[in-house]
Amino acid sequence: MFETIMAYGQIVIADLILSGDNALIIGMAAAGLAPELRKKAILYGMIIAAVLRIVFAVVATTLLGIPGILFIGSVLLFWVCWRLFKEIREGMDREAQAALETAGDPSQGYTGPPRKTMAAALISITIADVSMSLDNVLAVAAIANGDKQILVFGLGLAILLMAFAATMIMRLLTNYPWISWLGLIVLLYVAGEMMYRGFFDMNSGVGPLLGLVDGWEMIKGH
Repeated sequence: MFETIMAYGQIVIADLILSGDNALIIGMAAAGLAPELRKKAILYGMIIAAVLRIVFAVVATTLLGIPGILFIGSVLLFWVCWRLFKEIREGMDREAQAALETAGDPSQGYTGPPRKTMAAALISITIADVSMSLDNVLAVAAIANGDKQILVFGLGLAILLMAFAATMIMRLLTNYPWISWLGLIVLLYVAGEMMYRGFFDMNSGVGPLLGLVDGWEMIKGH
């Protein structure tokens, strides 16, 4: 029971802080458009991010059972932690908040005739969303550890937060930076646990796979 509560708590924190990248990219891409196109760009950007998360979630649950993939995933998650650390230090949450508010205000940002097409903005958003959606799904899948109910909750929460509360979340993270630091600590813990399982698990760990250790059975699910 305690482990399940901890998992849900980790999911909430991870979803909160990993929504920042998406908010920044979507807001900046939309702010460069003519005012009449911005709301559509933000909406389409959110839809693209949601679809990518669903696709990556399906792929991740399949791939994480392949020997060695869990360890590789942990290395990627540590890289996400390093990137997040730099973003917190550089005040990216504040920039994300400003970008979203600018995009939502027709009197701010670029207000001239269209100089950038909707298609160009969406291509930029999609390219950036591929990496960010993978980050989010990887963290959620690692925390869920095979529990489909927790995975669905984490995925659904990420989509809801991104669609309805992005600006509010950015304001929260800007006003209370300790939330971002707490999130970073949680992700580091998740990455470390993922690497531990990815090395020692007798079914999918690289240790037993390479003959370095015997490994042992690690039960999936909480």
